[in-house]
Amino acid sequence: MMRPRAAARQRRRWLRRLSTVLIVAGVLVLADALATVVWLEPVTALRAKLSQNGLERDLIRLEDAGPTLADLRALSRAGLLAEARADRRRRARDERRRVPVLARSLRRRVADGHAIGRLRVPRLDLDLVVVKGSGPAPLRKGPGTFDGAPLPGEHGTAAIAGHRTTYGAPFRDIDALRKGDSVRVEMPYATIRYRVEGHRIVDPSDLGVLRRVGHDRLILSACHPRFSANQRIVVFARVVSVTPAGLGRSAISLKRTASGAR
Repeated sequence: MMRPRAAARQRRRWLRRLSTVLIVAGVLVLADALATVVWLEPVTALRAKLSQNGLERDLIRLEDAGPTLADLRALSRAGLLAEARADRRRRARDERRRVPVLARSLRRRVADGHAIGRLRVPRLDLDLVVVKGSGPAPLRKGPGTFDGAPLPGEHGTAAIAGHRTTYGAPFRDIDALRKGDSVRVEMPYATIRYRVEGHRIVDPSDLGVLRRVGHDRLILSACHPRFSANQRIVVFARVVSVTPAGLGRSAISLKRTASGAR
């Protein structure tokens, strides 16, 4: 009679231990989920933060470098290097026409995952370096430009994607954007300002949001709902202004070089 009772007591002890382990594991999983919901997923958020620190330095170097000599020569051939004595209207026109040329060149020169610009969204308190590319690797560093879409400043629909729950969750609260909200993208060749027009929930395969419309625009895209990849939330923003960046002393060097070549 003693052996069966001892065996029963041992089974009860093992069951208590197992239940304790399962309870602790459940609490840890719940705590991690709660931290992700209330704040950010901690491990990938730290990784994204470190990546952004490096991207900040890379973007400064990219901006300081300015247009390449090949870029400036192309602008010179197209007659888009307005002289200082040119009238203001012509100068402004040429500066605006330079932007798509320099944007296309930058897209060719910058590799996926490298810094290419900066995104500022006051409503979301967002100020982050944007990388080139929207694949898994680039988006671990921060918001990324869509492959195959124009860059901000080019004509058409530019696009930037970002995570909502991991890797810093840059677009965590993208659904909080409202009509009229300001979005600013600072590229080495220009600063482009947008106003939000609205948003739409679409399937991941819906590429119609990238089509050209009657005006230049930007879309911001992220998974929807949060913690799911079943759909996408797409915010549409229309261009308000484009402020070209100056060419600086590099333009003077180019003019001298171009004159010497002729």
